[in-house]
Amino acid sequence: MSYQTLIATNSAQIAAHEGTWDSISAESVARMQLQNRFQTGLDIARYTAKIMREDMAAYDADPAQYTQSLGCWHGFIAQQKMISIKKHFGTTKKRYLYLSGWMIAALRSEFGPLPDQSMHEKTSVPALIEELYTFLRQADSRELNILFRDLDDARGQKNTARGAAIMDKIENHETHVVPIIADIDAGFGNAEATYLLAKKMIEAGACGFLLKNSNFQEVEKAILDVCNDKSYISIEILNNILKQPQKSGLINVNEELTEREDEILLLICKGLTNN
Repeated sequence: MSYQTLIATNSAQIAAHEGTWDSISAESVARMQLQNRFQTGLDIARYTAKIMREDMAAYDADPAQYTQSLGCWHGFIAQQKMISIKKHFGTTKKRYLYLSGWMIAALRSEFGPLPDQSMHEKTSVPALIEELYTFLRQADSRELNILFRDLDDARGQKNTARGAAIMDKIENHETHVVPIIADIDAGFGNAEATYLLAKKMIEAGACGFLLKNSNFQEVEKAILDVCNDKSYISIEILNNILKQPQKSGLINVNEELTEREDEILLLICKGLTNN
């Protein structure tokens, strides 16, 4: 997403409204777009899946090209870790975040510290993941805002060389958003807890869910599907959901259809479709 391309696109859209949008700054809009690059959890999932696929291929070719996963249990800690890594190493490449079941049970349970990693409530993990990515996106926004201010300052001083250098940093800005590796037991460890957690993660924006006993072929297929804008959920989880839809909470059999839904259902029964 090029900064200057966004400005040009926004300028064209403003001009198309024949003066009614002239009070809108195309560059201000572009800045907001860059600072809100990831609008949903699905955007993050697609971006991080691509990174993991590339890193797995690099490791297969050369085991020395491994990744490092840094433990954290709070959004602020994750944010400061990635800011520090980017400051000292110049990049976040091959650095992931890591969530431990013991950390979640001891530090993130709403019921207070728990003695076992399988005892935290089912919502702890997706809630923490959402928090982590919120803080990482805030780090992006802050860093870009500093660059925008510096760019305005360079323009005010008519310092072309400095302005060009800052523009290059904006165009090549690297996000603080990185993949998260989670080693966390699902609730109390039973089948229902597993697919309830999967449901919660999907609602938070995840586009895939694998059980920890998935084989290499399934992991590879899941990554490829996500990279191709598809979703992937382990067959075992889907089977449990289909067998017990009401118990899983995914389907509420007591919920009445709306008038429009009832109308559409009748049309489908008559064999009518969009095609």
